[in-house]
Amino acid sequence: MMTSVDTDLIRVLADPLRLQIVTLLARETLCTSHLVEETGAKQTNLSNHLKVLREAGVVETEPCGRFTYYRLKPDVIEALAGQFAALAATARDSADSKRACP
Repeated sequence: MMTSVDTDLIRVLADPLRLQIVTLLARETLCTSHLVEETGAKQTNLSNHLKVLREAGVVETEPCGRFTYYRLKPDVIEALAGQFAALAATARDSADSKRACP
């Protein structure tokens, strides 16, 4: 049985600012202005990171007048956590398995 983990999603979440954004959005839906205030990042930098998160399917947007709100999609995070849980289960199940050296 082969267990795979979504490496593209790991790369997306590995960036410290993107991980901070995801952590903030786990608590509440926020607009770009809130995220600039919370992270201290420049608006253009933050927008680029939000685009990466949106394209990876980690966040979804909700237009509200002239603002755009961002919401975390927990199913995506749960799926990644499930992949890691399956990987850990595989390691646990095969802890006594050792391939002989040639």
